Amino acid sequence: MPLIAIVVAALALGFEQLVQWKYGPLGIIAFVLITVGIKAKNTTCGGIGALILVLLLTQSG
Repeated sequence: MPLIAIVVAALALGFEQLVQWKYGPLGIIAFVLITVGIKAKNTTCGGIGALILVLLLTQSG
């Protein structure tokens, strides 16, 4: 069980670094909002984070 937690944490950190590298500080803010929204079960917070991330994805494409 601890091995799975370590792997999940490593993947989350890797994804966070990828978002920061590709989308900058605004990408990290969006990622944090999504994470906080999921953990707090707050759909507004998660939705705002997802909207920011979608806007960043469409802007760079």
